[in-house]
Amino acid sequence: MRMRRHRTLVRSVLTTALVASLTTAAVGTSAADPAPETGAAKSDNITHLASVPMVGPLAGSANTDIAFAGKKAYVGNYNGFQIYDIADPAKPTLISQVHCPGSQNDVSVYAGLLFLSTDSSRSDSSCQSVSQSPTIKESWEGIKIFDVKDPANPKYLAAVETKCGSHTHTLIPDKRGKSVYIYNSSYFPDTKFPDCQPPNDRIDILKVPLNDPTKAAVVASPILFPDGGFPGSETGTATSGCHDITAFPAKNIAAAACMGDGVLLDISKPEAPKILHKVQDAENFAFWHGATFNGDGTKVMFQDELGGGGGAMCNAEVGPNKGATAIFDIKKRKLVFQSYYKISRHQAENENCVSHNGSLIPVPGRDIVVQAWYQGGFSVWDFTDSKNPKEIGYFDRPPRNPAGFGGYWSVYYYNGFIYGTESVKAFDTFKIKDRRTDPAARVKLKELNVQTQPPFWG
Repeated sequence: MRMRRHRTLVRSVLTTALVASLTTAAVGTSAADPAPETGAAKSDNITHLASVPMVGPLAGSANTDIAFAGKKAYVGNYNGFQIYDIADPAKPTLISQVHCPGSQNDVSVYAGLLFLSTDSSRSDSSCQSVSQSPTIKESWEGIKIFDVKDPANPKYLAAVETKCGSHTHTLIPDKRGKSVYIYNSSYFPDTKFPDCQPPNDRIDILKVPLNDPTKAAVVASPILFPDGGFPGSETGTATSGCHDITAFPAKNIAAAACMGDGVLLDISKPEAPKILHKVQDAENFAFWHGATFNGDGTKVMFQDELGGGGGAMCNAEVGPNKGATAIFDIKKRKLVFQSYYKISRHQAENENCVSHNGSLIPVPGRDIVVQAWYQGGFSVWDFTDSKNPKEIGYFDRPPRNPAGFGGYWSVYYYNGFIYGTESVKAFDTFKIKDRRTDPAARVKLKELNVQTQPPFWG
């Protein structure tokens, strides 16, 4: 799927002039789709506000994850990242772009810093790097750090190399406010890769001093699977690392989606996480992909990315339990399975569709999420009753023509609106108007990294 390579810890600082050559400023650009809902099926409570097409060096690639700070949205892309002004969600404007190729460029923001995951083997840590075989020891993968205090002029500060690259990452702020920890997720080792050797049963933990991010470094690599983890099955992927981790710092817990295993972690000591409980689902789960807690950290949902995001998994043949989202209650610090949720609208055989990235809609006393399903669009659903999840809203474009990969990679709720990355088309904004979700508009956040969930109640 991805070519990988790593070497020892690398720090790379680019000059302002060099960064200026990488950054394409596009202040004021909007170019919203004049007919964003043409042909789309949707519920009456969803309004599509705007669709801003990809432009410049990021066009023709794939949009990935989203992070938020103030009235800005930071959108990852396989070719770099872009920053949007979302002060008016109906008219988002592109502020700047940074061309910095390296899949999949998972993105997060904290204290004026932007962190970017590189999970493809590159010739070096710069943004001018080219693809290079992971069998070459001098190749590079890891996490890049940018200063985005001036969104119109991002500055590349440093890079930290990690074993097996960085597919996704999760921020855990130091309780003293002086540093931020990064839990790095990567997988698929190979005996031919010098620095990414099997079994890769660990995660890397970085520590970033906020007063000097150039001193960021890997400070621990705890083993999560001393027993080897899930061995694999006819339908399920063997564990050789983690795909994604979601932290709930207020309760000192995290949920790790690790290929064949779902894991609940104690993160009270960020440099030494401890396993509280592990679960497997050999019958219905193919690939544990990501996790979302409810508002008080008493439940967690895990996604199954059956088919790797490129398969048509939303049809009668696959059924309602595979490629779905599994709901667990957390009881006595253990994961207790309750039910599966999957969209009921069958998609065409040429539409890639499977459970993917979503976020909580913070309604007090309710458990409601919005979740992406690639070409299945997105779904708003209620899991307050863990055993009986119910959809309350949706948006679904028709199949791509000509057929091909597409749809929503990430769909998140932030300060009253829904934002989505249509992976090969645009950055989209939506409004949901429904008595069941309206109370969430009163919750205002200063920033949101979905993999670092704040408590909303409890």
